Amino acid sequence: MSSQTYSISDLARELDITTRAIRFYEEQGLLRPERRGQERVYSPRDKVSLKLILRGKRIGFSLAECRELIELYDPTSGNQKQLHSMLAKIAERREQLEQQLLDIEQMKLELDTAEERCIQALEQTIKSEEIVQ
Repeated sequence: MSSQTYSISDLARELDITTRAIRFYEEQGLLRPERRGQERVYSPRDKVSLKLILRGKRIGFSLAECRELIELYDPTSGNQKQLHSMLAKIAERREQLEQQLLDIEQMKLELDTAEERCIQALEQTIKSEEIVQ
């Protein structure tokens, strides 16, 4: 790993997130920057962790799942454990999404049925009013 470091504003700008979000992840124990006085100094590892958090968020991982993946980060072993765990989590997330799609399709059918019944009932009340007049 390089000895390059990043300020909080460097990371925020580069990854297009707020410094507040970075501080939040730090408070959650997901990032561990060094301190130089009041200044936070982030390592390349922190940057990789932050990228992993953001990617995890985009695909629906919880912060706990992101933490688990970050803890498995080990570039000396080619990150094999992390990659296997990530693949398992991706498969699990995919299953959840497939179930949600089925649930949405079922709900759409139920909405269609309810809508049709409402239209029929409305037509009946309109016909009844026409007969009375």
